[in-house]
Amino acid sequence: MTVPTDPRLPWVDPAWLARATAWIEARLEERELSRAGEIEQPHVRWWSTVLRVPTTEDDLWFKANAPPHAFEAALVDLLAGVVPDRVPELVAADVDLGWFLMRDGGRRLRELVESAADLGLWEQALPVYAELQLAVAGRTDELLEIGVPDTRLALLPAQLEALLADREALLPGRPDGVTAEELARVHDLLPELGEACERLAGQGIPETIQHDDFHDGNVFVQDGRFRVFDWGDSCVSHPFHSLVVATRLVSHRLGLPPGGPDLWRLVDAYLEPFAPFGTGRELRAAVELASFTGTAQRTVAWHRSLSAREPELRGEEVETVPYGLRLLLLRGPIGSWL
Repeated sequence: MTVPTDPRLPWVDPAWLARATAWIEARLEERELSRAGEIEQPHVRWWSTVLRVPTTEDDLWFKANAPPHAFEAALVDLLAGVVPDRVPELVAADVDLGWFLMRDGGRRLRELVESAADLGLWEQALPVYAELQLAVAGRTDELLEIGVPDTRLALLPAQLEALLADREALLPGRPDGVTAEELARVHDLLPELGEACERLAGQGIPETIQHDDFHDGNVFVQDGRFRVFDWGDSCVSHPFHSLVVATRLVSHRLGLPPGGPDLWRLVDAYLEPFAPFGTGRELRAAVELASFTGTAQRTVAWHRSLSAREPELRGEEVETVPYGLRLLLLRGPIGSWL
């Protein structure tokens, strides 16, 4: 097995790797599959690891998550029961361990979308994802029961306020930290955030699964079918919050202006399945509200993940909370980034 060397992480512990390998081998044997080469470990992060398992049929992928993200195995299993053609194709899953084995998803949008001329692929993928969200909108209780974090609109203002009380997360006194003036401005935004959450909730669009890391590295295409991978950052929240990351990353990677026609073209494609919930103008207005509330929610998610780590393992991600708060203060158009 090819193994990166970072002794601080459990994924490189020989005992853990031996246990994971034994689990993989047992699942292959159950399905009468044989390995066709050495298991490799191309992905090692604090929050997860991925192993590549070559077999006589094709490559399989094993994934394990750190505790705050370990619900992903159960979530993918649940989603596969509802929309099997839009999520990873599971070979096996152990929801108690948080481990799962899946088939290859094909090519990522990241390798296929190189300029605005390729945005047609995003236009196809976005309504597929929206339809998935609507398909599980009535299963909120199940999602919460398997451990998906709850950041619904009614809870979000209090969650952001609690974040602001965590001085360590704000990095005071550091060049990249939140200044006293910025902190005061975010506090002043809390009533407005509460009002925005109430307005957005009042439009009747059901809260549901929200991927929260929906970008071109997590959308795969194979045989004309789009599948969404990497659900470990998901939460239960307003569906339109997914557009915060999606539009920001498209804008950044392709050099498209925030709030420009190319991004709104993608938003409109995403909104097509939501037509029963309002006119085009009403849905666009909801997206603009969700750009604000979703930025707050994404910042809360960064804080949740960082808080679960040992300080020495937070790395560059430690800057994400101050970054998210500055984006909230920016109040820019969709796709805005700093």
